[in-house]
Amino acid sequence: MSVELRSFVYLDRLQPQFAAYVGANARGYIPIPGMAATLVEISPGVMINEVIDAALKSANVQPGMMVVERHFGVLEFHAQAQAEVKHAGEAVLKTLGLKIEDRVKPKILSSQVIHKVNPYHAQMVNVSRLCSMLLPGQDLYILEVQPAAYITLAANEAEKNAHITLVDCRTYGAVGRLYLGGRQSDVERAASAAETSINRLTGKEV
Repeated sequence: MSVELRSFVYLDRLQPQFAAYVGANARGYIPIPGMAATLVEISPGVMINEVIDAALKSANVQPGMMVVERHFGVLEFHAQAQAEVKHAGEAVLKTLGLKIEDRVKPKILSSQVIHKVNPYHAQMVNVSRLCSMLLPGQDLYILEVQPAAYITLAANEAEKNAHITLVDCRTYGAVGRLYLGGRQSDVERAASAAETSINRLTGKEV
């Protein structure tokens, strides 16, 4: 069966808020800050079972999230040792018969900053958020990326580089979406870090 490597993302050091988000919304083993992690997104989705089999049998890693949809499959695995995560990632690629260069190059679909969010606007965002709450008066940063799993790198790098609040992060589906809140200067630094991390990634143009 032909497999498309939609995303292959390595995170060297999970940040506290992002690690908490993965732990709160995953059904697998919960990661903690400082761990390394890899996310793999493929199509068709059912082949993600081959991915998790390869990862778990090759290295001492733990799966935190696995999503199986008809079109897309997503797996996140993590460990304290970066070497274990990297080895598992190499095993995944070998099993799929692919290289890192075969992944789809991410594309930023939209990027926007809303200054000093209105209290009612903040409440509307908070109704469906998966992470922390956006507060009235904060700046709001929204980023959309395709393929979806790459949004995890943007979220982790944004938190690594600025004092922001991780409000929402959607890591699978047609589009990856990130919501961050904070002071204007912090949001600007976070946005720059997030978009730089995405633009630096290589892969096949689709």
